[in-house]
Amino acid sequence: MLDASEDVMGVITERIEDRFQMPLSDLRRAVEAAPHANPEATAVVHWYGLLAEAQQALDTAEDALVKALGTQSPDVLDDPVMELAHQVNAAVASRDGRAMVVKYLLDPNAPRKHGPAVWRGASPAARPAPALPTSPPMLPSTPNTTARGATR
Repeated sequence: MLDASEDVMGVITERIEDRFQMPLSDLRRAVEAAPHANPEATAVVHWYGLLAEAQQALDTAEDALVKALGTQSPDVLDDPVMELAHQVNAAVASRDGRAMVVKYLLDPNAPRKHGPAVWRGASPAARPAPALPTSPPMLPSTPNTTARGATR
């Protein structure tokens, strides 16, 4: 069974290879030989490299956390172990963010699951209603005063 990191990297690698109709290693060599020939390929290869770096950092952080957890009582986690857990969370966020960039570069018009990009180009009637009722803000009423001074 594949672990999550192989799954994420494998899926994205497959999407890149499908998009450019060549193995990723060949695409990397082509971009290295002529980086200005296809700016889209150059951007994808660049961000895939950043994604691979983030995945390696995540793997390293996870390994350190697992090792530290092996020395801990399951009831209490000390501050260094919690710091390692936070590092894993940060590495996951970095990896996932870079994966989203690569996916966007591969298909910028694909609908996104979250955020306003899902509704880009949709008519106002097709957009969902706000989660809470909204109305324009009410301004407090103020007495009519002059600019030179205030009345008491």
